[in-house]
Amino acid sequence: MAVRLDHGENTLAEVHEINVTPFIDVMLVLLIIFMVAAPLATVDILVNLPSSTAQPQPRPDKPLYLTVKQDLSLTLGEEPVMRESLRGALERATNGDKDMRIFLRADKVVSYGDLMEVMNLLRAAGYFKVALVGLEKVATP
Repeated sequence: MAVRLDHGENTLAEVHEINVTPFIDVMLVLLIIFMVAAPLATVDILVNLPSSTAQPQPRPDKPLYLTVKQDLSLTLGEEPVMRESLRGALERATNGDKDMRIFLRADKVVSYGDLMEVMNLLRAAGYFKVALVGLEKVATP
């Protein structure tokens, strides 16, 4: 007794379904790559910021930070800048846009007078939109 299993067809039937398994594999690999790379892309300057209970405001896509460190040195973005050349550095960083908001952050130990001196430098350079940066603090009743 013999059994025939091929049903007489020598061609393979076309499958009309999309195989999504390779697509899912690629997407998972990309997700892992971005999860690892995203924290490495944000390089911050170590500053001990004071905390605030104010409501956080929306940030632009690429904020421009001016940092006053503990030793009163200035950093614009990631680049150290001297007080005398702050105006030129701001012009280059903002492409001359005086309406751009400058995010000013300072270490806790920086005195109010030193912070006001930096704000006066910003005002003398023509930048009047200044936002102070602080850590978020949960308000306790």
